[in-house]
Amino acid sequence: FKLLISHGGTGLNVAFDLPTQMGYDSDDPMSEGEVGRVGMAIDTLRDMEILLDGIDLATIGASLTVNAVASIILAMYQAMAEKHGYSADVISATPQNDILKEMIGRGAWIFPAGPAVNLIGDTIEYSMKAMPKTNPVSVCGYHIRESGASAAQEMAYALLIANAYIDNVLKRGYDIDQFVGRFSFNFDIFGNIWETVAKFRAGRKLWARNLKEKYGVKKTQNLFMRGMFGGGGGGLTKAQPENNIMRGAYYGLAAALAGGQTTGLCSYDEAYTIPTPHAAILSLRTLQLLMDEMGLRDTVDPLAGSYFIETITKEMEQKIEEEMVKIEKVGGIVQAVTSGYAQRTVARQAYAFEKGLQSGELLKVGVNIHTQG
Repeated sequence: FKLLISHGGTGLNVAFDLPTQMGYDSDDPMSEGEVGRVGMAIDTLRDMEILLDGIDLATIGASLTVNAVASIILAMYQAMAEKHGYSADVISATPQNDILKEMIGRGAWIFPAGPAVNLIGDTIEYSMKAMPKTNPVSVCGYHIRESGASAAQEMAYALLIANAYIDNVLKRGYDIDQFVGRFSFNFDIFGNIWETVAKFRAGRKLWARNLKEKYGVKKTQNLFMRGMFGGGGGGLTKAQPENNIMRGAYYGLAAALAGGQTTGLCSYDEAYTIPTPHAAILSLRTLQLLMDEMGLRDTVDPLAGSYFIETITKEMEQKIEEEMVKIEKVGGIVQAVTSGYAQRTVARQAYAFEKGLQSGELLKVGVNIHTQG
């Protein structure tokens, strides 16, 4: 973290190991072999202090990649910050806190869908009152996409999941403009650059329309689709790993062309190892090159008015709406997850995608085309 901050980074993304994500202490027998493997082990408040020691929490925000125990980790983050002199109303944290996507795409969940959604509503309600700079939920189409969903399904499922969390809080008697402006999103980038751009442009339009027409949002700034459009590890390859450096640059370009608020690039070696400091700096430099040297911040929407882009964006918008209708027909997103409908749909497509790679129908440089013996 300090290395990235010293080289110009302005935010942190904290990954947690699987025992932490599942609510186990590191010395629990169930944790054996998994402690620290995919992120940091957090067992005590002291662990949280070690994690963020020497970092100015008033100016540096932290994304907390945790879901089932997000409310607990957020409470520990707040307690740690207050212990070191920061008031709760100045710290910025973004717990992922999206349990429905866990049930579809990752499997790191503890409680059934209904109680789990209530717990997310609790976190949103608490943050609204006590931690106004915190983004209490980051709805993640990212994991659903990397598990096999199409681009249209990624966006459709994410929008419906966000609506489920909105509905839970509205039932508590709050006005939507009190909290929806702190919702954030995490979406995936890989594959065809034009499909990716169209997906995000269509998603931003549908999110704003959804909030304005379905929920009556009045504040214009609350209609924005805030969040991170990130290069997905699923798009990287172990074969010819240096190619991932170029892929990362194109992912960053796609995020900017799609109107991303921010982006995070996987490091080129992430297909086969925990990223090295060298690889992490290369990812940071990639974004800095795009911003400061290549001019991607020079205009808000360089593709506006393009016949091609506007056409495929409209087509993507229709595909997303079609996928949303399919989910509504089976009883809504919570029912689709509870019954396993969404999981089965994504799993079938993951299988078809892998078959496509193996047959050569889907092209992947270094894997099934332009390979080296």
